[in-house]
Amino acid sequence: MIVMTSSHLTHIAEPAGVAPAAHYTHVVTGTGRLVQVSGQVALDEQGRVVGDGDAAAQARQVFANLDRCLAAAGAGFADVVKLTIFVTDIGYLPAIREAREAYLDPARLPASSAMQVVALFRPELLIEIEALAVVAG
Repeated sequence: MIVMTSSHLTHIAEPAGVAPAAHYTHVVTGTGRLVQVSGQVALDEQGRVVGDGDAAAQARQVFANLDRCLAAAGAGFADVVKLTIFVTDIGYLPAIREAREAYLDPARLPASSAMQVVALFRPELLIEIEALAVVAG
């Protein structure tokens, strides 16, 4: 079992009897204040779609929006314990992983779930990601 601990979070990458995960951590526990960020999509501050038809551009905007939301709550990506990813095509996951690399420590990835959905709330949106974080104190 691989366990990594920071000040308020513990990442259990390989629980006994569970296959190792390449792009997420199986279990993340923590103590502190809970921060829940609603699903973020590729909209800029004026509500315009960024990257119409471009999954990589949309993923970058989604992570930038998540970063802003976390900061507003006094949190950061180091505090994220769970990401829930909704995509209109599961083939967008590599673009999401690439965008995620700019924000997350690959040694301390959060628990994650990814689902392909029929559509998001606007037809030009390809990706929506929500985050759950635990802030120390």
